Amino acid sequence: MPVTIRKAESRDLAAVGRLGAMLMRTHYAFDPQRFLPPGESAESGYAHFLGSVMKSRDACVFVADENGDVAGYIYVALEPLSWKELRGPAGFIHDILVREESRGAGIAKQLLSAGIDWLREQGAPRVLLWTAAPNEIAQRLFRGLGFRDTMLEMTMELDR
Repeated sequence: MPVTIRKAESRDLAAVGRLGAMLMRTHYAFDPQRFLPPGESAESGYAHFLGSVMKSRDACVFVADENGDVAGYIYVALEPLSWKELRGPAGFIHDILVREESRGAGIAKQLLSAGIDWLREQGAPRVLLWTAAPNEIAQRLFRGLGFRDTMLEMTMELDR
């Protein structure tokens, strides 16, 4: 099926909210101590969150439109210099997700291309992203596009 990558619009919020909730559930399944539990209102909460992101001049959400259905999305943003992270200004890929039934058709690469192009047009000197440690499929995709490993997050739970 033909896929069109376009900027997300308000009519897409329910669909991207469902996908964002799916992203939350996936990460929570990877490590329920590290990631937020999705909860009952994850879809509407994520839709509200991405709706606020869409209003920002420093961020953009793109969707993969597959014959009128949202098959995936990417959320990218410009991030300022960070002394905490020891890095200069950068573009950041915060979210990328393609629904399961649409995977394997190159949609993630198309979304990444759109997001990276937007960040380049905004003057970002580099692009960073985080990926869950168990998500080896995504890591292969990112490395295949030229991303390299630079940091490793580690977590320790404290007894209370």
